[in-house]
Amino acid sequence: MNFITPAYAQAAGAGGAAEMAMQFAPFAIILVIMYFLILRPQQKRQQAHLELVRNVRRGDTVTTSGGLVGKISRTLDDNEVELEVAPNVKVRLLRTAIGEVRAKGEPVKE
Repeated sequence: MNFITPAYAQAAGAGGAAEMAMQFAPFAIILVIMYFLILRPQQKRQQAHLELVRNVRRGDTVTTSGGLVGKISRTLDDNEVELEVAPNVKVRLLRTAIGEVRAKGEPVKE
């Protein structure tokens, strides 16, 4: 008992590359849309956060990713800062843990 007719089987072999391309076209379109709607904005936010972390100075009031709010008392090196969370209470903090800058401090006096 044969369920596939010979004419249908012959037609399936002809033009297989074009049909395969048409099957993958929607996936390619979805990938392009995902890039522009998800990946690209995420990369821009990441670059903006990196720039924000680089420009943190003494006197800036910051919020950490853990929820602490404090003032930068000094920068230790390229990766760490000293954060004053209460009078005479200072903690060392990685720059990458800074979530946002709430208020910019005054410029450093020369």
